[in-house]
Amino acid sequence: MDQLEAMRILLLSVDRGSFSAAGRELRMPLATVSRKVAELETHLGSRLLHRTTRKLALTEAGAIYLSSARRILDQVNEAERAAAGEFRVPRGELVLTAPVLFGRLHILPIVTEFLTTYPEINVRLRFSDRNLDLIDEQVDIAVRIGSLPDSSMIATRIGSMRMVVCASPKLLLEHGEPNVPPALALLPGISYDTFTSASSWPFRHAGTQILHVAIKSRLSVSTADAAVWAALQGVGVIRVLHYQCADALRDGSLRLILTAFEPEPLPVHLIHASRGDLPVKLRAFLDFATIRLRNTLKSLQDRSASRT
Repeated sequence: MDQLEAMRILLLSVDRGSFSAAGRELRMPLATVSRKVAELETHLGSRLLHRTTRKLALTEAGAIYLSSARRILDQVNEAERAAAGEFRVPRGELVLTAPVLFGRLHILPIVTEFLTTYPEINVRLRFSDRNLDLIDEQVDIAVRIGSLPDSSMIATRIGSMRMVVCASPKLLLEHGEPNVPPALALLPGISYDTFTSASSWPFRHAGTQILHVAIKSRLSVSTADAAVWAALQGVGVIRVLHYQCADALRDGSLRLILTAFEPEPLPVHLIHASRGDLPVKLRAFLDFATIRLRNTLKSLQDRSASRT
């Protein structure tokens, strides 16, 4: 029995919730996955899993073993990366994730420059407005916009981003421009669900207090570019991150409103998992991207302030 292989299969089966899911990911027959875990249990002389038709559940012994197995496999993976030179020479594959529009506009140009500078590194860039789990999705570095939950991740702050409210001049001419947040109740709204509640938007009120204002949503969309496009057609008012509507603000097809009531800008971070010494490829990208992204965000912030 290959004990390391069996440990990896057990770990993946538990993380994915079933033998069949692990088998699909490993491209291994279900019977083989089940047999290898059973062989591991026989070798240990202990049952590790409760098997049901719907899911896998760890026994008490299984939970203890899996915790140790996870640490052992992390150490083996780290040793393999070191032997392959990832801790000495910038080489190998990096997996990055970023929000769709921000990634396309601001991460992709940095990545293409990085690839020219480091010819032995390949990058897999995954754009998603959903926050991918770095461990489960095997992601090396993520761009996160917004407050970070407490976690074991290492975060490098690279700047901040305003959340703005804007509308087309045509809509404001028809309905009048609101001068206080509650006046938004008189205007149609467009909800962008990633950052904005469909029912209410927060505004700063009386200094540091937050006032939640009910929004009459005429349209709800799942992407920022769809929200901006609809706002350009005069469908309603939108609340998006500043970079998402920067071009429309620049050419005057959208106008900022209620800027005096904006909440504090959202922090922007690069995050990665905490795993001791970083591979050189990861450190190289952090050093390369951090300064460039800080300059990018500062430039966006300066242009944003000039339109307030």
